[in-house]
Amino acid sequence: MSLLDRVQKQQGPDPSLPEGAYVPQAGQAAARPPQGRMNTASARPRTPFEQTTERVKVRLQARLIEEIDQTEEQSQDETAARIVELLDAVVAELGLTMTKLEKQKLQDSVLHDFLGLGPIESLVNDPAITEIMVNGPNQVFVEQKGKLTLSSIQFESDSQLRRVIDRIVSTIGRRIDESSPMVDARLKDGSRVNVIIPPLALNGAILTIRKFSKTPYMINDLIKFGTITEPMANFCRAAVRSRLNILVSGGTGSGKTTTLNVLSSFIPEEERIVTVEDAAELQLNQDHVVTLESRPANVEGRGRIAIRDLVVNALRMRPDRIVVGECRGGEALDMLQAMNTGHDGSLTTIHANSPHDSLNRLETLVLMAGAELPSRAIREQISSAINVIVQQSRLRDGQRKVIAISEVIGLHGDQIKTQDIFVFKQTGVGEDGRVQGYFTPTGIMPKYFDHMQSSGEGVSKDLFKPVPDPAGKGGA
Repeated sequence: MSLLDRVQKQQGPDPSLPEGAYVPQAGQAAARPPQGRMNTASARPRTPFEQTTERVKVRLQARLIEEIDQTEEQSQDETAARIVELLDAVVAELGLTMTKLEKQKLQDSVLHDFLGLGPIESLVNDPAITEIMVNGPNQVFVEQKGKLTLSSIQFESDSQLRRVIDRIVSTIGRRIDESSPMVDARLKDGSRVNVIIPPLALNGAILTIRKFSKTPYMINDLIKFGTITEPMANFCRAAVRSRLNILVSGGTGSGKTTTLNVLSSFIPEEERIVTVEDAAELQLNQDHVVTLESRPANVEGRGRIAIRDLVVNALRMRPDRIVVGECRGGEALDMLQAMNTGHDGSLTTIHANSPHDSLNRLETLVLMAGAELPSRAIREQISSAINVIVQQSRLRDGQRKVIAISEVIGLHGDQIKTQDIFVFKQTGVGEDGRVQGYFTPTGIMPKYFDHMQSSGEGVSKDLFKPVPDPAGKGGA
């Protein structure tokens, strides 16, 4: 008789379960909905098979927690071996018979709970998944190829989810509790993590993981994905190597960080690069890279080191290039001043829906620095500092594309003028919902063409000739 058959025949309440906990008996087809404030609208009912497996796991985990708490500090491999040893002992004590497959599945699940990320360990290790969104213990969404889908993965309880969260934030010296209910963190592979817990999150703890490729994407990957074309890539390469200041703009999840990472890969090996980020995500392959990361306040509310402080400090570190992961506050002023005072070729990102909007938002961020500057003075700073804007977008079908590459041509009157060099023209939506369109130069010769030529990074004028719609629905 297998483990599950034996357990289903057992009578009486399981002492390891909380009072009033519901455990289905053999033949029952559905579980009673969980009580309390939980997000169960999209949660699938657990099968009797899954409910029984959970019952066994809870009992095993109670014993494991008790045993592990009494052990001395060990390496992860030693701890894993000890967990497996205890698991075998507990199963033997209960007199349960397990198939090889059941034993392996249970062992993997327990090891993931104690040493990994619990039920979502498999999602984190799946290279096809780019984002994981845990909306409480019963609802886990994933993003694949730009599309959101509800996965079959669920946590056993709020406490299991909180254990996973605590494990993530503790590895980087952060803490999360009711007094500090929000935190940004990262996994060992560099994936970005955001956590928010009750009382701010009403559906239980919310965990969002944005994964990054273990091998950083290169420009050829973006061309293959259809994010950018080869002529656009050649222009961007020339812009970076000729030390133009570049602003990568786009909405949340549009791929700004990936594009920034690719653009940074064009920086020559012999230059000293200083990166400044809230959570270190950039993966530069150059040898001379210095990575700075901001720090939140401690329990007493002291010790916070903001992005702005790091940008100011970066200026004293003899950088050839400064790369700021994202401008979202007063650091925008310091970044502009760096670009205007000899640190050419700097790069950063900003949240905005168009090149023009990105400049407006940059002006707003400068005002957040507390500097009482007139609007015209701020716009003069922006127009002289920013040379090229790369606009990224996530389309309705999940595709991520560079929809425009624009250049700042200067201040005309009280307004900063920009002009598009390359654009993505959407021509329609297919029956499968996929956005249709094509990339084309606008036909405008860049203002910085001569600068690129004199810097030894010249590109052909043919690069900027408009192309017709390949589908024949109208030319550029």
